[in-house]
Amino acid sequence: MMHRAMLAKPGGNVHFYCSSGGNAGLACATAAATLGQPCTIVVPTLTAQHMIDKIRLLGAKVHQAGAHWALADAHLRAELLARDPDGVYVPPFDHADVWDGASSIVDELAAQLPAESQPDAVVCSVGGGGLLNGIMAGVQRNYGGDGKKKPTVIAVETVGADSLNASLRAGELVTLPGITSVAISLGAPRVSERAFRWAREEARHLKSVVVPDADAALGSVRFADDARMLVEAACGATVAMAYNGELLRRTMGCEGVSDAEWRGKNVVLVVCGGLNVSLGLLGEYRERFGGT
Repeated sequence: MMHRAMLAKPGGNVHFYCSSGGNAGLACATAAATLGQPCTIVVPTLTAQHMIDKIRLLGAKVHQAGAHWALADAHLRAELLARDPDGVYVPPFDHADVWDGASSIVDELAAQLPAESQPDAVVCSVGGGGLLNGIMAGVQRNYGGDGKKKPTVIAVETVGADSLNASLRAGELVTLPGITSVAISLGAPRVSERAFRWAREEARHLKSVVVPDADAALGSVRFADDARMLVEAACGATVAMAYNGELLRRTMGCEGVSDAEWRGKNVVLVVCGGLNVSLGLLGEYRERFGGT
């Protein structure tokens, strides 16, 4: 996406701009550094200093504006991008190229898993919907034909960052009044239109779930203990489904199956990771939310 934008500009001189809770901005700054082009990232005021430092280490400028991503994005567009004739906007989630990249996760699943171990469910976190849109496109491409049953896609949000679930309950796209969740990387007050349409069109195969901050945060804590991997709370929301078998079972419609059959179900968790995490933050989560 960014390389094509650079080639389309006379002389190839561009200045990339991206708004982000942190992770998309880091990716944009990495790509800009690879392409040898300047880059400015706008993050919300709640973005952790260590994430800002990582972005700056790549040579990008960082501005902080607004309490959540949408306000940071509005600042970027009005105050920075609009005044730079060489400016190129890099969307953090709402673009087909982003979705295509994420869809390759499902291509790899379909290619690498043996026929008898194809997934019964794929669980992913939802903020703006970029990852979900890619997962759904990949499922559509790889499953449903040739005898391959479509897996259930479970879209997980946290309370206070649940714009997809709120839209589904309202029957139309809605904008949250603010973001109150600790999972700031999920902090898009309005989910992408494509994600909303996927949820409406594929209601049989896409289930929206909202978990409390405590579950997401302690999901990250427990995952660090169990897998020796650090993931931020935005990813902990997905991991939390593995630690709540009753919720997962109910969401997959498997309440009536035997325990033996349930143990044979193949559930894929998209551990998207994220860098808005540290050992210190996990310690704070453990103390605040009561993890042992």
